[in-house]
Amino acid sequence: VQLQASGGGFVQAGGSLRLSCVASGRSFAGYVVGWFRQAPGKERETVAAIRFSGGNTYYADSMKGRFTISKDTAKNTVYLQMNNLQPEDSAVYSCATTRAPYSLWHSPERYDNWGQGTLVTVSS
Repeated sequence: VQLQASGGGFVQAGGSLRLSCVASGRSFAGYVVGWFRQAPGKERETVAAIRFSGGNTYYADSMKGRFTISKDTAKNTVYLQMNNLQPEDSAVYSCATTRAPYSLWHSPERYDNWGQGTLVTVSS
């Protein structure tokens, strides 16, 4: 399966963006889809994840309240709604899949099928 993330852009602090992750080649069914971000000079960090068949979700503690992960089964798409964006949210955001159990959803190393990321830039 090939993933493509889109929806990034340039926003001012306090603004919102919605990112999309689309799979081509097969359905997301049976997978957990995660969103990640990596800022220059920093390690990749997990933002959120969702079980495509079922809807269970995981959020990194620092993302709770401002970010919402969701899915559209008919469109085979996973979204990341990001509100009240701050400059420290600036990063390349990527999506990937895993079949790992919930206890490992927080770990980027457990994911594969990494798609090309989308750049989010938040100005102060």
